[in-house]
Amino acid sequence: MGELKGALIGCGFFAVNQMHAWKDVKGARIVAICDREPERLKIVGDQFGIERRYSDAAALFSDGGFDFIDIATTVQSHRALVEMAATHKIPAICQKPFAKSLSDAKAMVRTCENAGIPLMVHENFRWQTPIQAVKAVLESGAIGEPFWGRFSFRSGFDVFSGQPYLAEGERFIIEDLGIHTLDIARFILGDVATLTARTKRVNPKIKGEDVATILLDHQNGATSIVDVSYATKLATEPFPETLIEIDGTQGTIRLSQGYRLEVASPNGTTISDASPQLLSWASRPWHNIQESVLAIQQHWTDRLASGGETSTSGADNLKTFALVEAAYQSAADGRTVDIGAMLR
Repeated sequence: MGELKGALIGCGFFAVNQMHAWKDVKGARIVAICDREPERLKIVGDQFGIERRYSDAAALFSDGGFDFIDIATTVQSHRALVEMAATHKIPAICQKPFAKSLSDAKAMVRTCENAGIPLMVHENFRWQTPIQAVKAVLESGAIGEPFWGRFSFRSGFDVFSGQPYLAEGERFIIEDLGIHTLDIARFILGDVATLTARTKRVNPKIKGEDVATILLDHQNGATSIVDVSYATKLATEPFPETLIEIDGTQGTIRLSQGYRLEVASPNGTTISDASPQLLSWASRPWHNIQESVLAIQQHWTDRLASGGETSTSGADNLKTFALVEAAYQSAADGRTVDIGAMLR
């Protein structure tokens, strides 16, 4: 298979990172872009030299000439665009949050399966270099079987200046950030059986919750805590780092601030630097996330070329999406939620 041609729908805040990454991906390039806002379309089109520009997705699909679609819009349009891709038999990447509801997400996965096209959710946090490093240590058996973990993202960073719409939704941190942290917990410790959550709104200027603490009972018997906050003011701002603690039967893993990876095992203690690469187009402190965008898009390209399933396929992401929905349910009524029942 030759170079894959892609089209991008949505030219907003985060899509610029995706466009930069597509330029670095081996085996794929973007040949067309689409956005309802003429100014954004012009800015991104001019910056990346894309001549084919559309204000209407239907017209983009009608003209064709591409092998996959990268949907980088907000959640309200995801189902319609994924279903449009399925109608035209075009493999699709969909930005997170995947859908407005779990039922919508299930329908989107089913539609793509029936159309016989790959569907991947752009859940890039698990592709961060430090997260992959933790996974590699665990899979090496260095600390034995894991029985407890903590996945923490606590920050006072102003995310609202770049994405003001985040302050307007009834849901905020679990849907926007916790979804990533929950996916990391699944990626590291496996699928989840039950979940209990508590939330709080500290910032009076926003509508949704900005703090969440979530207890996960994993199917393999491990227990973990996912805690996320955008109301935590620290001496040294850790944004956008996810900190991880894993206890195993033979030792421990600690990923601490500054990408310091400490592994204690029967063979002693090793300390290494799990810092992400600073790509030519990236900037600190975003470089961790920006590098993971390149990693997941390369993964998609490689899998599309080989015919293999992606690690964050639509079907896989249903299990992460269910954790988000369960967290809101649990926080609302104070009960523990059975994840298996939600997925049936």
